[in-house]
Amino acid sequence: MSDATTLLKEFLGNIRDPEKASALFAEDGAFEMPFFVSLGLPNRFEGPEGVKGLITTVLEYYPDFEFKDEDITVLIETPDQVFAEYVTHATAAATGRLAHHLFMGRLVAENGQIKLIREALNTVAAASALLAGGTHDLPEPTIRASWSPRPNYPASALRGMLSGRY
Repeated sequence: MSDATTLLKEFLGNIRDPEKASALFAEDGAFEMPFFVSLGLPNRFEGPEGVKGLITTVLEYYPDFEFKDEDITVLIETPDQVFAEYVTHATAAATGRLAHHLFMGRLVAENGQIKLIREALNTVAAASALLAGGTHDLPEPTIRASWSPRPNYPASALRGMLSGRY
């Protein structure tokens, strides 16, 4: 049975393979990006299929998105939880801009699978890289942040919001 740190490193190491990375999630597992709210984007993706859709979308926007072992720093770990920082240096397909994304993430493991990943990243860096006008193109937030369960938005909503269809 895999512990939390092993699962996190497996997930990040397989991020370029959405099928393999998402298969690490429990059926009732979730991936949350609470600060996507500030970009007007969905912030919760449920189950392996929801996570697979998110990863697929991320790779469409950043074709060279990956994490290297030396860029992962585990700060706190127990058998069933880990908190780490990890960085990627990826180029946005739409603008050609290089983004240095520093993530902070908490992973909760249950029965050898990922029950939850809750990540934070610099949304200003993401907007600067992805949007033609950089941060000037940020929409007004449309999803209210809260600590209560949020709806499960499909990855297609993320793609639509970034392309301006929503």
